[in-house]
Amino acid sequence: MKGLELARRYYIEYGEQMLKNEFPELMGSIAVGLVGEGSECFGFDDDVSTDHDFEPGFCIFVDDGIDSRTEFRLERAYAKLPKEFCGFSRQSVSPVGGNRHGVIKIGDFYGKFVGSANGFDSSNRKNMLYVEDFYFATATNGEIWHDGNGRFSAIRKDLLEIPEDVRLKKLASRLVAMGQSGQYNFTRCLQHGEHGAAQLALAEFVKNAIPAVFLLNRKYSPYYKWMFRGMRQLERLSGLADSFECLLTDLNSFEDSQIKADVIEDIASSIISELKEQGISDAFCNNLDTHAYSVNDKIRDASMRQMHIMSCV
Repeated sequence: MKGLELARRYYIEYGEQMLKNEFPELMGSIAVGLVGEGSECFGFDDDVSTDHDFEPGFCIFVDDGIDSRTEFRLERAYAKLPKEFCGFSRQSVSPVGGNRHGVIKIGDFYGKFVGSANGFDSSNRKNMLYVEDFYFATATNGEIWHDGNGRFSAIRKDLLEIPEDVRLKKLASRLVAMGQSGQYNFTRCLQHGEHGAAQLALAEFVKNAIPAVFLLNRKYSPYYKWMFRGMRQLERLSGLADSFECLLTDLNSFEDSQIKADVIEDIASSIISELKEQGISDAFCNNLDTHAYSVNDKIRDASMRQMHIMSCV
């Protein structure tokens, strides 16, 4: 059973009744669901995932101003829910892993992942540029099954709708990094006889290219160990996942290096075609650096446009 389904069924079977019976006064202010860290929150979990931090549990998101006595009562009631469900056992909270389930203050949750308890508006939107995309992905994954006053979901909705200027700045930064590592440094390192450095250049290229593909889908890339699985589910350019995997795992001899250089150029061409289709680059070449500056020129906010083009990587 997938973790999201397990959590949802556990909440419907036990959690919902507990909350409605023991805390009816809170139903109009709390949100309940499964969001945050863990492959199950993305729907990426498999049989291997059950070896740690996998349990029948859910999150109860409460207002930041909840009084300590009520918070304690709620935590205690959650802790008393059945310890076994559908063949899985609930686990003790790790002393170093933090609290993934149970009672969590809304401001603490969003503050932990994106650095802002209430999301971002025009006054602090530029701060989004300094937050790694996987943190946004973690803060907006999973499911919410109940939201009494809508605050948790409102912040979540705002984060999911990436502001266009933020998307373009992050994308421009990724494109520059891709051009430097893949189109330039990979072959230069080989010419210098630095084969280890050439492999690092490939890794740097892929590390920046996959988040760029997510941004072209108007989505945030997840943590690196789930990037490939997430990318294969995207609507646009998902087929590039095999090319990225080839760069990292196949054709590692010196004689095959030209094939990898060609793969890099094919990937660049596919991404540039998407840039043109979305109307966010006016350049006419296969140089990712040039397209990066063209994308940057599309940013409407002057202060964001004038920031260093690599400010997001």
